[in-house]
Amino acid sequence: MNNFYRTGIDLGGTKIESIVFDSRGAQVFRKRIPSPQGSYTDTVSAITELVLEADKHVHEITKVGIGIPGALSEQTGLVKNANSTWLIGKPLKLDLEYCLKRHIKIENDANCFTVSEAVDGAGAQAHVVFGVILGTGVGGGITINAKPLRGINSIAGEWGHNPLPWTNEQELNQNKCYCGKRGCIETFLSGPAIEKNYYKKTGKVLNVENILALSEAGDLNAQAIFNEFEIHLAKGLAQIINVLDPELIVIGGGLSNISRLYDNTANRWDEYIFSDRINTKLVPAQHGDASGVRGAAWLWND
Repeated sequence: MNNFYRTGIDLGGTKIESIVFDSRGAQVFRKRIPSPQGSYTDTVSAITELVLEADKHVHEITKVGIGIPGALSEQTGLVKNANSTWLIGKPLKLDLEYCLKRHIKIENDANCFTVSEAVDGAGAQAHVVFGVILGTGVGGGITINAKPLRGINSIAGEWGHNPLPWTNEQELNQNKCYCGKRGCIETFLSGPAIEKNYYKKTGKVLNVENILALSEAGDLNAQAIFNEFEIHLAKGLAQIINVLDPELIVIGGGLSNISRLYDNTANRWDEYIFSDRINTKLVPAQHGDASGVRGAAWLWND
């Protein structure tokens, strides 16, 4: 087999990470730097420098895949739906290809996460995998045979900006989302949502880690917060199963480390799923916060 190298880049809000795999899938290089804030030009420069450093390390021109917190418009090729707002409307793929003098692949970061877990992570060997990102926001990605499903509008898997199903009108109306709508799943299932709900119950400002610790210590308000969270997660994922029917749902992001979510959610979703038997598995990401950058490299898994 001819040896070749894949470089993955994970462009996050606070850091940019690179990784290089050889043709056997072994990691040979990895580096992390702070993300430039507010500057598109500096972001392009930082990514370019990371890739060229990876090339220099392996003495080859590597194949480059990049995960971004948004998507490329199928119509214009420009970035859309990006949390890092300075990327929106920019020709990121064209500019990076000009700087790097090669063809590159760019995918939504949730798609990259799901690819990583489908290739050699928790979803290896599964035909259809739905990847969930639960953190400061809520994202999702879909793979079929370990390939990302982008969709004709480049929004496949974006379940976070659908309304939470099987809930009441009051809950939907009181949860305003940054996208301009109310009742989005993201307003129920993100870290900030947990902190907001705890504040509404107690008047106290605490982060998720402290609320979880209180719950484990027997605090009734904190326990109620996570019970509600698991009911909402069960409803949201039941809708995914009813539409997509994946073999496996894998969770990443900061909230994926909350171990109680998995059994508790799976025990609650039966009443919402239109089937007499539920075979879908709900599991944490095997590669943790490395899944995004790994998946970007695996975009070249042809």
